[in-house]
Amino acid sequence: MKQAYFLPFYIGILAWACVFCVKAEDPYRNFNWVITYGQISPLGVLQRGILINGMFPGPTIECETNDNIIINVVNKLDEPFLITWNGIKQRKTSWQDGVLGTTCPIPPNSQWTYHMQVKDQIGTFSYFASLGIHRAVGAFGGFNIQARPVIFVPYLKPAAEFTLLVSDWWTSDHKALRQRLDSGKALPKPQGLLINGSPRATSFTGQTGQRYLFRVSNVALTTSINFRIQGHTMTLVEIEGAHTLHESYKSFDLHVGQSASFLVTLNAPAKDYYIVASTRFTKPVLTATGILHYAGSTAKASLPLPIGPTYQVHWSLKQARTIRWNLTANAARPNPQGSFHYGTIPITRTVVFANSKANIDGKLRYAVNKVSNVNPATPLKLADYFNIPGVFKLNSIKPMPPVGPVILTPSVIGFTLHDFVEIVFQNNENSIQSWHLDGYDFWSVGFGDGQWNSTLRKKYYNMNDATSRHTVQVYPKSWSSILVSLDNKGMWNLRSANWPRQYLGQQLYARVWNNEKSLFTEYDIPQNALRCGKAK
Repeated sequence: MKQAYFLPFYIGILAWACVFCVKAEDPYRNFNWVITYGQISPLGVLQRGILINGMFPGPTIECETNDNIIINVVNKLDEPFLITWNGIKQRKTSWQDGVLGTTCPIPPNSQWTYHMQVKDQIGTFSYFASLGIHRAVGAFGGFNIQARPVIFVPYLKPAAEFTLLVSDWWTSDHKALRQRLDSGKALPKPQGLLINGSPRATSFTGQTGQRYLFRVSNVALTTSINFRIQGHTMTLVEIEGAHTLHESYKSFDLHVGQSASFLVTLNAPAKDYYIVASTRFTKPVLTATGILHYAGSTAKASLPLPIGPTYQVHWSLKQARTIRWNLTANAARPNPQGSFHYGTIPITRTVVFANSKANIDGKLRYAVNKVSNVNPATPLKLADYFNIPGVFKLNSIKPMPPVGPVILTPSVIGFTLHDFVEIVFQNNENSIQSWHLDGYDFWSVGFGDGQWNSTLRKKYYNMNDATSRHTVQVYPKSWSSILVSLDNKGMWNLRSANWPRQYLGQQLYARVWNNEKSLFTEYDIPQNALRCGKAK
């Protein structure tokens, strides 16, 4: 009788506890970043760099799956400033994307606060300044998302983690580089390569017999790189937020905008070893070195440096095809990665984007499907949200490469929310390309040379265990194909990760839309949203 009397009481307490659990928010991580100029000399030449809290490179963001990230950015430069988050999906809120098509820039001597959640993400990512050529002189850093403790990680726990940012470098001021592009000339070849802001001597210390996780990001403006560690084998365990099958590599290609994580066991004789990054498909080949130091050893690293590939395109293509999704591993959620069978989903729509370059009024421009993007004074997202006419025309870019001259206009293509889309990047030029899609990851299912056609799907597509990622390379005179589930409503930037090409028009915006207004599909405009152009 007594037990029956207390049963409703216990049920009531349990119900209140459940309500509390449902309403409890994920942890918040708060950052305050002050953006300033500062004197730096990565290549031995004193120059003006862009610093974050006095640091070059900027601070690394360390967080955990589902954390809320609050970053207050104080702009102390003499011109507007924005940061974009390379690979962070920002569910239902392209307002935080940090590119000119979605966000008004932060004016000089003012501040703005980013608020985003790393919802259902793990892995190695990066961030960088997105306006002009700011990124050429700093304002970039790492963004690492750890798995929640309750989610099994499919590799042995490392003794420590090391973040490595590889960047190409010029000794010119960012305004001089921007002026060169604005005048119609191509950016000169980079003068050096850096690892964490230095061409040499960056050191990472570990204990003999221990394993370490190396998080490596290519944050260069223009250059693919090859990464390797003297005397050691690297086991790939994650690439751009996806756990991979554990393939071992002596060296590994990372193209512009790409990131990867490697487990390295210190099982060589105790001494120092060279960590090497070198440019791919360039003449001359640029090299940056660091040091893997065995704790307690006094023996210095010895030459020669480990050899890596230089111009061999087919070598890189073959390696890219060895990267496979670990279908049985969890990612950010407890269900296995392979539970989403992308290869069985009917394709709603196919689009083919071909890059090209043109001379318009005596100035160099880059284009996609004959459209060279021009950023209007009013961000496209604001114009779309407030129904402001005259800013952009939907479907100004065609879904297939057309004939005719290149035109200058805001480049926008429309998609329906929840479309499952095949995007083919066709590269008819002799240089390697790299493409990035904000707000999404996608399956990189196919690479091939020559011209793409639908019959190549059966021969070249991996419809079972291609990795999900956010940046894909396209080899010279070749094509690459991706599949993407357009489940993130908003206005999203699809761009060349090669920054001079992006700056001169090789980008577009995908408007992913349905007519239902619901917070379940897209959040409202933030209260602190900046207004500019016709949206003032």
